[in-house]
Amino acid sequence: MQLTVIRPTWTPMHRISAALAATLTGLFLSQAPAAEPVTLLALGDSLTAGYGLDPAAAFPLKLEQALKARGHDVVVINAGVSGDTAAQGAARLEWSLTDDVDGVIVELGANDALRGLDPAQAEAALKGILDALASRKLPVLIAGMRAPPNLGPDYAAAFEGMYARLAARSGALIYPFFLEGVAADPKLNQADGLHPTPEGVDAIVARILPSVEALLALAKK
Repeated sequence: MQLTVIRPTWTPMHRISAALAATLTGLFLSQAPAAEPVTLLALGDSLTAGYGLDPAAAFPLKLEQALKARGHDVVVINAGVSGDTAAQGAARLEWSLTDDVDGVIVELGANDALRGLDPAQAEAALKGILDALASRKLPVLIAGMRAPPNLGPDYAAAFEGMYARLAARSGALIYPFFLEGVAADPKLNQADGLHPTPEGVDAIVARILPSVEALLALAKK
């Protein structure tokens, strides 16, 4: 009688392990959540809010678009309120902040200077903002402002100097003059001579962009 030997088929264990690892890796990657974008809060006055402009031309959105064009995954929240002084901005800081905010741009003080308010008042309010953000371990970029020349050199020195003092004290980044290259240029400002046109906002964004990228680098840590 002739016996038929049936030989079992088998796959080497290393091949099974490799196939299983590949399957598990693919499953893990497919279920892994996408990285969240970095969220910046732009806390400011009408220069941030986009007074007199279409919402799409406001500083926060144009800044966000410029950052995305440079490869950054970022969202910039518009927390600008026209007419706000530094104290008014400080008063609404807590409800402007959300849990997803990773860094803050502070652009306040212009209305204090336009009204001739005591620079010490603005400095105290900005200090309160910076202290509150430091307690949350949020990096900050302070955008400075200049005083109207009619207020005199003493006022200008006190007002304009506060931004550097605050940045040095808190360790915040500083962009010395938010309207650099735009102020007093009729081609880049609206009829009131105070608020930038869409082209003026583009000029602001182009100049401040490196400072905001430095803020992003801190926010990602």
